[in-house]
Amino acid sequence: MSGKCRFSIDRGGTFTDVYADTPKGVMVMKLLSVDPANYDDAPREGIRRILEKVYGVKCAKNNVETGNIEWIRMGTTVATNALLERKGVETALAITKGMKDLLKIGTQARPSIFDLSVQMPELLYTKVIEIDERVRLVPEAEATPTTPQGTSGEYIEVLQPPNPAAIRAQIQQVYDAGIRSLAVVLMHSYTYSKHELIVRDIAQEVGMSLVSVSSELMPMVKIVPRGLTTCVDGYLTPLITTYINSFKAGFANHLEGVPVSFMQSDGGLTNADKFYGFRAILSGPAGGVVGFSQTTWSEEDRKPVIGFDMGGTSTDVSRFGGQYEHVFETNTAGVIVQAPQLDITTVAAGGGSICSFTQERFKVGPESAGAHPGPVCYRKNGYLAVTDANVALGRIIPDYFPKIFGPNEDLPLDREASIAAFQKVADEVNSVSKSQLTVEEVAYGFVKVANEAMCRPIRSLTEAKGYSTADHILSCFGGAGGQHACAIARSLGMDTVFVHRYSGILSAYGIGLADVVVDEQCPAQQVYVNGAQDVEEKLLALEEKATTKLADEGFTKDQMRVEYFLNLRYDRTGTSIMVMRPDDGDYIAAFEEGYSREYGFTIPGRHIMLDDVRVRAIGTSMTLSTETIEEQTGPAVPMLTHKTYFEGGWRDTPVYSLDALKANHKIPGPAIIMQGGSTILVEPGCEALITPLGDIKISVGVGSFKITTQLDCISLSIFSHRFMSIAEQMGRALQRTSISTNIKERLDFSCAIFGPDGGLVANAPHIPVHLGAMGATVRQQRDLLGDSWKEGDVVVTNHPAVGGSHLPDITVITPVFVSGKAAFYVACRGHHADIGGTTPGSIPPFSKRLTEEGAHIISFMLVSGGVFQEEGITEILMEPGKYEGMSGTRALGDNLADLRAQVAANQKGIKLMHELIEQYGLEVVEAYMQYVQDNAATAVKQMLRKIAAKEGTVLTAADAMDDGSEIKLKVTIDPEAPSATFDFEGTDPQVYANHNCPSAVVASAVIYCLRCLVDEDIPLNQGCMQPISLIIPANSLLAPSEECAVVGGNVLTSQRVTDVILQAFNACADSQGDTNNLTFGDATFGYYETIAGGAGAGRTWEGTSGVHTHMTNTRITDAEILERRYPVLLSRFHLRE
Repeated sequence: MSGKCRFSIDRGGTFTDVYADTPKGVMVMKLLSVDPANYDDAPREGIRRILEKVYGVKCAKNNVETGNIEWIRMGTTVATNALLERKGVETALAITKGMKDLLKIGTQARPSIFDLSVQMPELLYTKVIEIDERVRLVPEAEATPTTPQGTSGEYIEVLQPPNPAAIRAQIQQVYDAGIRSLAVVLMHSYTYSKHELIVRDIAQEVGMSLVSVSSELMPMVKIVPRGLTTCVDGYLTPLITTYINSFKAGFANHLEGVPVSFMQSDGGLTNADKFYGFRAILSGPAGGVVGFSQTTWSEEDRKPVIGFDMGGTSTDVSRFGGQYEHVFETNTAGVIVQAPQLDITTVAAGGGSICSFTQERFKVGPESAGAHPGPVCYRKNGYLAVTDANVALGRIIPDYFPKIFGPNEDLPLDREASIAAFQKVADEVNSVSKSQLTVEEVAYGFVKVANEAMCRPIRSLTEAKGYSTADHILSCFGGAGGQHACAIARSLGMDTVFVHRYSGILSAYGIGLADVVVDEQCPAQQVYVNGAQDVEEKLLALEEKATTKLADEGFTKDQMRVEYFLNLRYDRTGTSIMVMRPDDGDYIAAFEEGYSREYGFTIPGRHIMLDDVRVRAIGTSMTLSTETIEEQTGPAVPMLTHKTYFEGGWRDTPVYSLDALKANHKIPGPAIIMQGGSTILVEPGCEALITPLGDIKISVGVGSFKITTQLDCISLSIFSHRFMSIAEQMGRALQRTSISTNIKERLDFSCAIFGPDGGLVANAPHIPVHLGAMGATVRQQRDLLGDSWKEGDVVVTNHPAVGGSHLPDITVITPVFVSGKAAFYVACRGHHADIGGTTPGSIPPFSKRLTEEGAHIISFMLVSGGVFQEEGITEILMEPGKYEGMSGTRALGDNLADLRAQVAANQKGIKLMHELIEQYGLEVVEAYMQYVQDNAATAVKQMLRKIAAKEGTVLTAADAMDDGSEIKLKVTIDPEAPSATFDFEGTDPQVYANHNCPSAVVASAVIYCLRCLVDEDIPLNQGCMQPISLIIPANSLLAPSEECAVVGGNVLTSQRVTDVILQAFNACADSQGDTNNLTFGDATFGYYETIAGGAGAGRTWEGTSGVHTHMTNTRITDAEILERRYPVLLSRFHLRE
């Protein structure tokens, strides 16, 4: 030590944690982040109090002396909270003319597919300037020696140069309106920044305080994420600057001469003067990732680690396998941010997550009790929460929790109030379910449901990247995690839990361990070959730029290390991997290895494209000091014995203080270890070991599960989570292993699990038009094939007569065999880029017969006895080309790759289903498959009763297509049953055009509308249709004969059917009534897009423009990607005026 103090601080939303390395040893402190009655700034107050303790000299609150401060490092949620609460500075957007609504439309997807009100996030800018400028990308074949090149190597043509005088007048108007922050984003500026820099210079001359320029912040292709990132910077950076200036103002000489650094979202520190808004979003959580990775990871055994940070309102999970895992595009508070960020997944389940019993299920979150009023035990008339469950079960001991509650803030947690609140829930549960659950069984049930909710993102984080969850260590930190870590590790098959001695403030500790990082990158667009000289030159230029910045911060060459990255992808795909330079310098081999691990395959013969060149320069400074603890000389002695509830009942549980435990003490479970204000629960069958550094390492034993085939509400909630998790993981597997833009990027696919009768059990919330239709498909194939299914068989189908939607939507079905019998089914449906027919993309606008729309498959054994039938499926896909005016598939390679991906996704589902059966038994899984459907049926029945009482028992509606064809609906509700008949009698006959709608799609529309009308977070499955009868007249527009064209029925008529149903229920105004398909192409390419429209208003909400509605929710191709991939120019894309 230098004799001075080093401060590492995490300023969170509720608490500020301070870790100080001082001449008198380590000191830690926790303060309220906002406490205006006692101090102006929590981090400064923490520093002041510690300096007074160490040196015994009083410090003025707003003029803290700095002579004894070596450095200050901080992470803060100032930016995150301002973004969440939309409390940034007023910002204007300057964007290419014709694109004024581009960022408002964004990806065009709505955040919640069953929310009719379509609540879109608030925009970060209040005014838009359209800059009359335009450049286009010139194909290399058209370029001449004089054609300019952008920084990516792409050729550029300036179609419209900017007019400085006009721009000045536009910016002056904004300035005169009082706006001082401007975000500038122009088309293709990632490679050609000249026009943006012209706008920047003019804006600065006008007097703008901040001009955020997209090409300077993040020069990566895709204008929407780059533009939104630029808006984030303009919106937040002035706020951060104001906070930093305010923080420094409370110190003598404004901290001059004291290094002050802030944690960035990528896990690296930066000087306070270079702390920008778009890099600050994960400032606090990033410290936790650095903390757990640096303290849990071992270079000797190289066992990967999952970070588990459970707080009051949410839980953050992340992974470390020897290097930090970064993502470059995330969605935070409804805004896409394009910047290097640690890969952190947040789930809305924490100590404050509200516990409720609704629709006969236990529900935890996503709503939170917050700090005020907080859980019931906080004595503020709060909400029943997970913390209450742990208090009621004896897992949190009020006497060892801060006594800060009650009117005078001097009382302990109120355990009796928690128990009384759970008694009310127990009474309700027992009344509804005719069971006899005790208060503690109910509280424990909520804990189990919360644990399962937190397991889902951990499974996704690992399995989605090709890793086994069980092969990881669970590193637990945060205030609430210690009570749940053993149970979660056990559920995930992990054998070790690690709890650092400073786990309660690990984010602050991690900030002290972090390095200073400078990240530089530039775009590229070329076929990559190993050792390309121009690429090496770019890397060296970026290295020089980055290391110069580190040198300016005072780092010597010996303190620097440099990491080199290439952002690589296969040609004609949009999924890139940022590849760090391997030891042998073979980027291509490293890319193929990473691609194979993450996506399950490689694409031999396909060019590898370079998108970006990146350098990360790291300045390693002095680390925090470490302290060992004394070796144990005898058995550990508990402070007391306390009754705690576990699986099976109450247990006498010894309680230890971590401060009193010595190195190599072993604590068998059950036990509680108190760690400051945190509680570490060592469950029965587990054993805790105290390490020489004072950390806790828990060996996790195998637990027992006592779930029977008899229905109980707790297990119902757990199985709902598990079934949904399997469908989600199938979806991630399909997205990972597919190759086409439609599936991998536009996410036009759905995955689901089906029961023994073919009924839908669980589906991930993907594309609504697939939801009900897939169940019909599975049932048809089950009936068609009967007992001829064999293990290893996989069926493919797409025909509307057997549950298909339109022909490009191909369904792959695999039975789940148990003991030689097909017990369940898994299936996925994906939109293929082309399957032949009269036009590229297989969406012919003027088709009259189904044969014109491409290859149609009633039933084909795609995999027979484990062998993929490539020759047979190729023949089917090429069949349309035998007929005049038609073509076979124009994308056979993509078709075969995507079909293999669908088979792999089903295999993922089968593996997970077998794991579930192994854990609980076949009979239990079968029983709960039925119970989750019955539960959904109950929710729909309750909704029908309410509707009948409010709107009447007979509901009618009608709408007409553009050709005059009518869709008619009469809904008759029997409130006693309760049940309803949806009768489409009177709908006009099928048409000699392509807007005939298959009956399976009508079923999808009905099940989607029912789920929206329930307006509760229930699992969507076949149970929704249990109380429903459908009457659809044969050979009508909604039940066409087999030869009828249907491509428009799936994308147009389906929306009209949805509008008619919602109109009958008086739920909301109509949508735009179409999914707005656009398709074009030739023999060499095909393009297909669904374009957003508008959502109708309801009784309590206004309509929403520029968003996908009802039966679709695909993402739109970014404008820059569109122009890069296809020979088109996008002149305008905005909302209708």
